[in-house]
Amino acid sequence: MMNRTISTLLLTFIIVTCMILFFPAVFIWLVTLPFDKRKIILHQYTCFWGALYTWTTPSWKMHVIDRKKFKRNSLYVVISNHQSQLDILVAFNLFRHFKWVSKAEIFRVPFVGWNMYLNRYVRLVRGDKESIENMMKVSEERLREGSSVFLFPEGTRSDDGNVKKFKPGAFILAHKLKIPILPIAISGTNKALPKHSMNYHGVHNLYMKVLDEIPYESFANLSVEETAEFARNKIIEGVESLIKLDELKN
Repeated sequence: MMNRTISTLLLTFIIVTCMILFFPAVFIWLVTLPFDKRKIILHQYTCFWGALYTWTTPSWKMHVIDRKKFKRNSLYVVISNHQSQLDILVAFNLFRHFKWVSKAEIFRVPFVGWNMYLNRYVRLVRGDKESIENMMKVSEERLREGSSVFLFPEGTRSDDGNVKKFKPGAFILAHKLKIPILPIAISGTNKALPKHSMNYHGVHNLYMKVLDEIPYESFANLSVEETAEFARNKIIEGVESLIKLDELKN
């Protein structure tokens, strides 16, 4: 009963604040429209909006490690493992410029989805060939404009926290545009908010670790599939290191 009450209060807080915080987003979008094509300022505000929930929820303790490895004014194909819906809020704690690649359903969520449109994030209908092709096209456009693109190459959330096989899209982009891949490891979110659950699950540490970038030169001679597996192994190592860190804290 207590867990359900806490979950209801948290959900109410999120809904109310989303309704409120959307209107400053519209104002920022309008004011910066003439000079900020990449929506850098609006994205920074959106990072504040998303990270706010990891800061204000007492049961979630956010830990960001090696944020500086995401270099400002650098261009990356950013990838991360995907454990929970919380991963998106966790990643906003980077406060670095990027465009999300996100499933189309999120764009239909009032206020949150509308803000995603304003930010020019990239829509994807999973399993739809035409949508996947369009996602690749738009992602390439965003990269050529100078915005990093953030993808979850597993394609969906992991049920058990293990890093699933990566889909090729992110690595096709990195090969085609000859730009570095920035791997990020996330841990703890699957326990704080498991897949298919919106209930309160107690106090948990949320970890995000920015790993060393993978320069184009280090995967130029690899196939897309080999590059995906190489990057996946890097993230698996990162997740394992975060699990060990959490064990030490507890």
